[in-house]
Amino acid sequence: MSLSRKVRYGMVGGGPGGFVGAIHRKAAALDGNIEIVSGVFSSSPEKSYQAGRELFLDPDRVYGSYREMVEKEGNLSEDKKIDFVSIVTPNFLHFSIAKAFIEAGINIVCDKPLVVSIEEADELCSLVAKKDIIFAVTYNYTGYPMVKQAREMIKKGVLGELQKVIVEYSSDWLLRMVDFQGKSEKDIWRMIPEKSGRSLAIGDIGSHAENLASYITALEMESLNALTNSYTQGTGLDDEANILIRYQNGVRGILFCSVVAAGEMNNLNIRVYGNKASLEWKEIEPNYFIMRFPGGPEKIYHRDSDYLEPIAKYNIRFPAGLPEGYLEAFANVYTHVANTIMARKEGKEPHEFDLDFPTIIDGARGVYFINRAVDSGKNNNWVNMNFNPAKYYDT
Repeated sequence: MSLSRKVRYGMVGGGPGGFVGAIHRKAAALDGNIEIVSGVFSSSPEKSYQAGRELFLDPDRVYGSYREMVEKEGNLSEDKKIDFVSIVTPNFLHFSIAKAFIEAGINIVCDKPLVVSIEEADELCSLVAKKDIIFAVTYNYTGYPMVKQAREMIKKGVLGELQKVIVEYSSDWLLRMVDFQGKSEKDIWRMIPEKSGRSLAIGDIGSHAENLASYITALEMESLNALTNSYTQGTGLDDEANILIRYQNGVRGILFCSVVAAGEMNNLNIRVYGNKASLEWKEIEPNYFIMRFPGGPEKIYHRDSDYLEPIAKYNIRFPAGLPEGYLEAFANVYTHVANTIMARKEGKEPHEFDLDFPTIIDGARGVYFINRAVDSGKNNNWVNMNFNPAKYYDT
């Protein structure tokens, strides 16, 4: 989409030294069509102002609190005010910040998980439906072209009737921080229930695995049975989960997530089995996936090939032989959101492929998944998901 101007955004969180905020800013800036113009970058006003200076922002657009930001940004003229806000704070702050911006009618891009509790997710979804704003959640792995290609092929029945989904996200980052005495709160907030929520591994990376499986297969979870472990002393939260899943239409699934898997970095991968073929994609090698057939040879599908679906091609920047990776996938989420916002502002219909980004509904589904999995792990029993997004739009 050709934009008439750059899309303006502000950020809440993502202050000095933070990894997540910097990644969001780089992703948003990648295509040159989005610019950061305001923000509150820390709970400390002094640190927020310092971050603003480092980002070369107008001092009048750098704030000491998110409430000040909502009030002042909301009262600016249309040619100056932000088009959306990016929320990259610790999990427990998402709800109050998002609610304030929703009520002000400001579009939102929020880091995952959306919020901590199911009640919070339900409330935000209902508010978004009433305000009719754009609300994206950065499940950024959906931005990979080959993930979109896999989704389209499954949708067209290339795998036949789906039977099983196996998805894994394993890492050892917590093992490398076992001795977290003396670490700053910036390093350890995910280990503190009051800040991260009821889960560590499931909420941190398991929700990415859930979303990847949901996106690629378009299946809804009906119920799950989680075996959770906490190997790390002092957190009180799960650092590993082994989850059996019942999807709709009789499809079965297995989800494994761990932040104490020795030697693993960010090992996200998925296998989907149908009665005609299976498909395997690995995030560490994101530019292709493998198709397997009973009694036949394997096929490898490559990024930027003529046989790819239009939606996959729409998300590719570079010609064949030049790899695209994590940042480009992340940027696709931001670019699609920006294009959709601008189309709305100009009274146009957004391009159908620009509408393909994770929404607040995907975020709410993730919150349900996290909490249901924790409940199951504590009770050692099957738990129903009971997720029905249609209820948010009931009048």
